Amino acid sequence: MVIRRIFISPGHNYFGHAGREPDEFPLHEVDLIECVAGRGIRGDRFYSYRDNYKGQITFFSLEVFNRLSAAFPDAKKSPGVLRRNVIVSGVDLNALIGATFELQGVRLLGTAHCKPCFWLDTAFAPGAEAWLKGNGGLRAQILTTGRLNTGAASLTLVQRELAI
Repeated sequence: MVIRRIFISPGHNYFGHAGREPDEFPLHEVDLIECVAGRGIRGDRFYSYRDNYKGQITFFSLEVFNRLSAAFPDAKKSPGVLRRNVIVSGVDLNALIGATFELQGVRLLGTAHCKPCFWLDTAFAPGAEAWLKGNGGLRAQILTTGRLNTGAASLTLVQRELAI
């Protein structure tokens, strides 16, 4: 697995803006983030958002982004426009839903699929929301404090939650 790109933003451009225009908080591409257990990414819009928030950090697959870009060749956008924090390659993110895993020494819990929202049709291209159904990325909780940086990373599956 490789962490290809990392994005943070100090505010919400789309989240909670139904029926209103998006805000214009800048998106910052960084090489390193500080993950704080139970709180999120220091400096990001969801930091200390809510106790046990399932989206303290979000992941998106570069392979899925490349297929999305091929399906909408006129879009010519950065993966940052998807508003996910960590862009990775070489891993099936849906397989991490319900799993505790470790990445660069940071322990995470894959909590849910990061469902694409209607804003993607504006931010990326009309039809992007429907195209990404089932492949919108991964929401996760940060279980241990540490740092993630771009580059090669070993992914260790710690525990898989049992379906009841």
